[in-house]
Amino acid sequence: MNTSRSYLKGKSVFIVSLVVVSVTILTVYLTGINFNRSLTTNLYLSLSIIAGALFLFMLFGLYTGVGLVDNFPEFRKFKRGDYLATTGSLPDLPATDIGDDEGGIFVAILLWLGAALTFIVLLILLEAVIWVSVFIILAILYWVFFRALKFVFSKAAVTKGNLGISALYSLGYTCLYIGWIFGIVYLVQVFG
Repeated sequence: MNTSRSYLKGKSVFIVSLVVVSVTILTVYLTGINFNRSLTTNLYLSLSIIAGALFLFMLFGLYTGVGLVDNFPEFRKFKRGDYLATTGSLPDLPATDIGDDEGGIFVAILLWLGAALTFIVLLILLEAVIWVSVFIILAILYWVFFRALKFVFSKAAVTKGNLGISALYSLGYTCLYIGWIFGIVYLVQVFG
């Protein structure tokens, strides 16, 4: 009897999950170009593809007795206030009362250039905030995927080698993890 257990790395599972979601989006988009489907039909199709992939992945993992190892980097090292100030106020802006002569036009052009440069800097900062937000969302999704799949694969000791029990557990967890999204789409369609 072989008691060794194979393990999947959490980072790899997360990357595969992102690839599945991306391929699903592309498939629904590319097949939807020739058909005039509604948004809810596209959502149902996307969720069905993701549910099928999740079911097959969990079925394979439960049947073979796979475990899951967390190898994603730590996010707890980042502390609030290390990079940007957390408190403070804007400085008082000087009054810009200028005349209509050549000097006033020159000052207005300089003020316009200053405002444009300020706007460019603010856009660069906004881009940085958006990238940080995307990073945080991906970290949250990773944690959800990892915790959910780790919980599923904790049942692998019971289901290893038994296709029927593996399929039953996979179907149950697929319904739990994807079914509520189907419910939300259905309720939006009914009440929307």
